[in-house]
Amino acid sequence: MKILVVCQYFHPEEFKVNELVEGLVKRGNEVTVLTGKPTYPRGPYPKGYKFWGVQEEEYKGARVIRLPEMTRGNGGAIGVTKSLLSFLISSTWYAKHHDIEADVILCFQLSPVTMANAALIYKKKLNVKLVHWVQDLWPESVTATISIKGGPLIKVLEKFVTKVYKKSDVILVQSKAFEESICAKGDFTSKLVFAPNWAESIFIGADTSIDGNFPLQLAEDEFCVMFAGNIGEAQDFGNIIKAANLTKDCPKIKWIIVGDGRARENSEKEVKRLGLEDTVKFFGRHPVIEMPKFFAQADAMLVTLTDQFIFSLTIPSKTQAYMASGKPILTMLNGAGNDVVREAKCGLIANAEDYKTLVENVKKMYAMSKEELAEMGKNAKDYYDKFFEKEMVIDHVNRILTSQSC
Repeated sequence: MKILVVCQYFHPEEFKVNELVEGLVKRGNEVTVLTGKPTYPRGPYPKGYKFWGVQEEEYKGARVIRLPEMTRGNGGAIGVTKSLLSFLISSTWYAKHHDIEADVILCFQLSPVTMANAALIYKKKLNVKLVHWVQDLWPESVTATISIKGGPLIKVLEKFVTKVYKKSDVILVQSKAFEESICAKGDFTSKLVFAPNWAESIFIGADTSIDGNFPLQLAEDEFCVMFAGNIGEAQDFGNIIKAANLTKDCPKIKWIIVGDGRARENSEKEVKRLGLEDTVKFFGRHPVIEMPKFFAQADAMLVTLTDQFIFSLTIPSKTQAYMASGKPILTMLNGAGNDVVREAKCGLIANAEDYKTLVENVKKMYAMSKEELAEMGKNAKDYYDKFFEKEMVIDHVNRILTSQSC
């Protein structure tokens, strides 16, 4: 089967689409990826890439077509906007003027939803099935993160999203809670299929040994609460720091932050203002291949999101990585993410922005025995293997793509 995968982001950018493409190739498919020049999350182009021109390369058996995309610069709003718009323009132009052979199209839709435009054009040109995998709900993602809640921009986005859903033959959702939002835009129930995210393979059975040069060194009696991933407004670092401030009376409790993002600078300033430098430590962004070594030193992993309706529908992708690593989980969020942790019996939950309950839960875990924590970790891994295991999910998606029916 010839599969065209459309996604603005691709290797060396670190997204699930990389392993998806590899998995589809291994299952005997001929895969072409239409994507942009690598710019996520910030900084200049990696060596070998430039803005102008279409570049082609091979990734684990797949043909990769890279289109012009402006860099995000320092990751600010202007840089991100330029990046998104430039890919929309270049991918639309390319789709209109260049043919790609495909029997089916898969749009792996992260943010923004506009990356789906090229997929719509190729569906019309080729008259083939379009499978649209919703990883991020739009326009809800926009209204949750900026002050604009309505008006012409939101109406245009709603109209485009509805068009994407109408033209799609199958709509995959990473969270079942997405279904209500999608069906509010039309009668799309018959198109919906649940396809959750998985953890990168590196988190399964990785070598987690460290030496004296590893950046994170903890004493054996210290209790590590670790947050890994993007440090943005959505992750509610203001309340994470408030929680950390309420645990400073327990000096053995350490809050370890591994990641980067637009909210990091202000978060570090707040930590310094409160005199929490010994309680909260930032370790910056590290390659995914190093993350199992960080996770191995954590006693509990933290997942948080602000109190926005859209976030209550999402299972944050870090949840699967935490579970695959067999770690107890602490939450401060609403909805689907809490439901998974509760059902798996693999952690303690707090509602979004409820930092006081988070503090209570951290102290409860701190008081637990190693056996109790290990049982939570085992529950997490067992649940992951049953519902989120990578090969199982990719098999499911491959069957949908290669099926002659919709």
